[in-house]
Amino acid sequence: MDAGKQGRVPPSSSTDEYEKENVGLHVDRVITPTEEKELIDPKLDLRTPQEKKTSYLQFITLCWTLVLGDGTMGPPGFMIGSILNMYITPRLGFGKTLVLGSLLQVSAYCIQSPGPPFPAFLLGYAIAGASLSLQDAQANGFVANLKHNAKSKMGMLHACYGFGLFAAPFASTQFAQQPRWSFQFLVSLGMAIMNTILQIITFRFKSLDECLTLGGEPETEKSDSNEGSLFMHVMKSRTTQFIAFFIAAHLGVGAALGGWIVTYIIRVRGGGPSSGYISAGVSGGSMIGRVALLKLNKKLGERNAVFVYSAVCFGLEIIAWRVPSLVGDAIAVCFIGLLLGPMYPMAMNQASQLLPGWMLTGSIGWIAGFGQTGSALVPFVTGVISNKYGLESLPPVTEFDSRCFGIKVDRNDGAHGIDVGFDTK
Repeated sequence: MDAGKQGRVPPSSSTDEYEKENVGLHVDRVITPTEEKELIDPKLDLRTPQEKKTSYLQFITLCWTLVLGDGTMGPPGFMIGSILNMYITPRLGFGKTLVLGSLLQVSAYCIQSPGPPFPAFLLGYAIAGASLSLQDAQANGFVANLKHNAKSKMGMLHACYGFGLFAAPFASTQFAQQPRWSFQFLVSLGMAIMNTILQIITFRFKSLDECLTLGGEPETEKSDSNEGSLFMHVMKSRTTQFIAFFIAAHLGVGAALGGWIVTYIIRVRGGGPSSGYISAGVSGGSMIGRVALLKLNKKLGERNAVFVYSAVCFGLEIIAWRVPSLVGDAIAVCFIGLLLGPMYPMAMNQASQLLPGWMLTGSIGWIAGFGQTGSALVPFVTGVISNKYGLESLPPVTEFDSRCFGIKVDRNDGAHGIDVGFDTK
């Protein structure tokens, strides 16, 4: 043994005993997931082919899950689901909560498909909202906990979300012309049943950590606090609340723009019945932007990208307001959808960086649920104002909403390190 090693031998221990203890500790450190995560370069993908295949199948299943829910169904139910998510997830775990949400979705479409009385129809929407809230939180929480290409996968996940929003009007329009228009929900019912089957086969009711391990990903952080206090941790988290306001403003602007732009184009710009496709153009632009702008987001930095995209959207809204061109307005609005698209997944990425893993799924559920209040409230306020001051007031109102959106982004930047109850990453 050299002098260096002799210098490390405790005076009260023999050399052989000390070396045996050190060997044991060293082996433990190497095989411990926490130590392994610190030693391995996160940029290197050292997963086995089987782990990569498993991770890919898990991701594709979650993409299919979000294709079914564009997040617009039943805001009250969505909010209720976001609260229940914080109590259900710690008790049932990831896989069971995901399937529970999917089964609720199946039941909602079973209620709506026959075209029941209006109160029952509203109940179906509330159940659908709660089911989507549970699945949305689990899917976003799963991807946010990934370490390999997490930001790209988050963008692609929400592109699938946007695809559902883009494709749904084309399917529902065909049924709207039929006497039994409610049969459009039979299509959704079939897709929801397939969704449930895929979730069971892929995740097999396993916990989040078990699924992450199968995909070669490190386990999530563990909480030292009582699981029952998750609701209070989320409510006290300033980071969570700032991001929730950000998402509420974002969804509010998007819903107001996509909903009222058709009326504005038809009545103010003199567009025909085909102007309804402009709304689909906004959704399609959002879907494309979540994938096409991934490299630009990385180059600019996500925080700077939000400011740049918000400023460009503000300019495009002025064009749609002041330039009396139907085609020009339609193009401007579609580009606004393109630039608004990446902001939701970027907010989820920020949440994954600022919040601990044990709290991430609950926080994301609350962020998504609270965000739905924006998608319901802002279009309503916009409609009230336009009813009093005329449709010409719509672009200025959405511009004001966009400025509020930017203010929330700025305040969110100050959320680093000021959370209550835990240290941010």
